[in-house]
Amino acid sequence: MTTFTVWKFDDPEGAQAAASNLKQAASEGLITVVDHAVVSWPVGQATPTTKQAHEGEWRGTGWGAFWGLLLGTLFFMPLIGAAAGAAIGALAKHTEAVGIDKTQLETIREQVTVGTSALFAVTQDGDIDRVGERFHGMRGKLIATNLTDAERSTLLETFGS
Repeated sequence: MTTFTVWKFDDPEGAQAAASNLKQAASEGLITVVDHAVVSWPVGQATPTTKQAHEGEWRGTGWGAFWGLLLGTLFFMPLIGAAAGAAIGALAKHTEAVGIDKTQLETIREQVTVGTSALFAVTQDGDIDRVGERFHGMRGKLIATNLTDAERSTLLETFGS
């Protein structure tokens, strides 16, 4: 099963450290990382920085477009009020097919702010218990996923968030 998750960290470096742990888990065969992106928003910066991983060269173009649309709409369009809602609504039409709804998009936009970071990950075939050991204690907060409620509960218990 392919899953989309967004983990928020309360410092600008947390998501990059989590991405390194995720890559290490993948190299050990605990999970397949389809692609991921890191958003870091240091204090004093007007907008966050983004880093797209492009895990597989053959997938890079498609995922690059996805990350560009998603992250651009959430963080780089100067939107306020109704315009932000309309942009997120339009984005949700593109992301619904992969289980990312408007509420999740709004939550991401509201919670990833100055002084924080976020790891956006698309993964497959994860051994949640073993991968969770890598993330335990990192104090990341799951803010968006397309997992079922039962899968989400297991993930949160395992990752110690």
